[in-house]
Amino acid sequence: MNLDLAKPDPLPSYIYVLSDFLRGQQLFSHLFSSRVSALSFRSTPLRFYLFLVKAELIGWQHIDFGFEWRCTSISHFGMAIERILKDDASEEKGERARMASFVGAMAIADLVKTTLGPKGMDKILQSTGRGQTVTVTNDGATILKSLHIDNPAAKVLVDISKVQDDEVGDGTTSVVVLAGELLREAEKLVASKIHPMTIIAGLLRAFQLCIHVLSLHHYQIAEKFKTDLMKIAKTTLSSKILSQDKEHFAKLAVDAVLRLKYTSWLQGSTNLESIQIIKKPGGSLKDSFLDEGFILDKKIGIGQPKRIENANILVANTAMDTDKVKIYGARVRVDSMAKVADIEAAEKQKMREKVDKILAHGINCFVNRQLIYNFPEELFANAGVLAIEHADFDGIERLALVTGGEIASTFDNPESVKLGHCKLIEEIMIGEDKLIKFSGVEMGQACTVVLRGASHHVLDEAERSLHDALCVLSQTVNDSRVLFGGGWPEMVMAKAVDELARTTPGKRSHAIEAFSRALVAIPTTIADNAGLDSAELVARLRAEHNKEDSNAGIDVISGSVGDMSELGISEAFKVKQAVLLSATEAAEMILRVDEIITCAPRRREDRM
Repeated sequence: MNLDLAKPDPLPSYIYVLSDFLRGQQLFSHLFSSRVSALSFRSTPLRFYLFLVKAELIGWQHIDFGFEWRCTSISHFGMAIERILKDDASEEKGERARMASFVGAMAIADLVKTTLGPKGMDKILQSTGRGQTVTVTNDGATILKSLHIDNPAAKVLVDISKVQDDEVGDGTTSVVVLAGELLREAEKLVASKIHPMTIIAGLLRAFQLCIHVLSLHHYQIAEKFKTDLMKIAKTTLSSKILSQDKEHFAKLAVDAVLRLKYTSWLQGSTNLESIQIIKKPGGSLKDSFLDEGFILDKKIGIGQPKRIENANILVANTAMDTDKVKIYGARVRVDSMAKVADIEAAEKQKMREKVDKILAHGINCFVNRQLIYNFPEELFANAGVLAIEHADFDGIERLALVTGGEIASTFDNPESVKLGHCKLIEEIMIGEDKLIKFSGVEMGQACTVVLRGASHHVLDEAERSLHDALCVLSQTVNDSRVLFGGGWPEMVMAKAVDELARTTPGKRSHAIEAFSRALVAIPTTIADNAGLDSAELVARLRAEHNKEDSNAGIDVISGSVGDMSELGISEAFKVKQAVLLSATEAAEMILRVDEIITCAPRRREDRM
């Protein structure tokens, strides 16, 4: 057998497959290098076509074997496959697809990793649209949903962060970091030729054990209910902009959540609609306060009563500006000014009838979503009714909720309209702004948190931070299981998972061990972000957890390992459970990927 290849030494780069041209079966195959991306061959009675594929090889080679062999690029035989997809569509298969998924997910995790923990850094997000708005935040969900991402695996992590924010309010950064670390470890296992399904089986086994371990190590907060809620609120706020005044804001959040009515002492509502947050620039964050009742960010009009007791409130969404003809394109031809005056009188009469219908409901306060023109406002003032116009839709919906009324748009049947009630309506001043306060509302648990701060950026971030704390507290009121914080849960779970890995036979044990390493990455990242020696701290933390009933965690304030029970660092069981569940499912979903198909963009048809 004589293979005569005229070109310079191509042997180290190709796979040669010789086929018996009569039977079309492979006789032998020899592998010289793994740099080949694809190979194909076909045979005819008189000619072999040998397709040797290499990125830089395009052209002809001849082999002296009694037959003519022809070599060409991959595009010749791949053309039939590519015709399935449109011209602009693309696909990545096998290792390339898996690597693209891993790289995208790990890049997203690395992006938000520096925001994790009490000493996490902030990000500035600047939009490119009109006005180029700027957002300063360290909230994982806010950062990720502001990004325009092309990588499909990265979008999976963005989605789990959004779900975490909607579900429990906190842990949006932790869930992305944990999912990223799981995929980082999985990538090493895939490179070691362990099948993705074997890795997934190990990860799911480790996840089930983690949930079981957490359920054994939690504690209930029934005895010192408010004290433990304060600890959870302070732990949640410690990584936010409110960390300097976390004692003050933790008390605000706990008081607001405890106002929610309970069906029993520990079974509360997670509906935060009755807690309103108003932002007013000026003063410092410490000037923020909690006020009973509902505050509407509107002014009372001129000549209207400034104080109303035992108010009957009609909340409406109706046009009160129809004292002008609004038929577009209409032309009215008159032959004297007297008739113009008659038209104006008819328009006013129409509005007067509408106001009379509203007044027939027996109200002394009218709140409208739309504008109220001068004439109807004058009619309401003459009747001693407070008229509030242009209340934003979110405002009137919440006002209707807390006062026990319903939003009306027609007024022909007063008996079918449900009015709202409150004991007192008055005008108050916050800073230099006038607002309207509704006290003694029918929904007794309704309250308003007024945030003060130096700028709109500070107030926006303070609102996000307080909202996270309120969400976590409402979930804790509903599910009173609590865990220690500061990396304690991760170390407890990692210890149990390590023991499971030692007793599990086969390749699954490598995946279980990888889950343990991913868990330890959370306290490692918290220490790194605080500028501490993470290797030293995590090693000491692991040693502490080998003792019985250890409550050790990372105290980033003192820069050492501390007792989480004494330091009062606690977090909700439900938050940690949601983080584990979402991160594991996201990692499993990305690991299952073996092909990425990018569809061709839809083209706009040329229209004549």
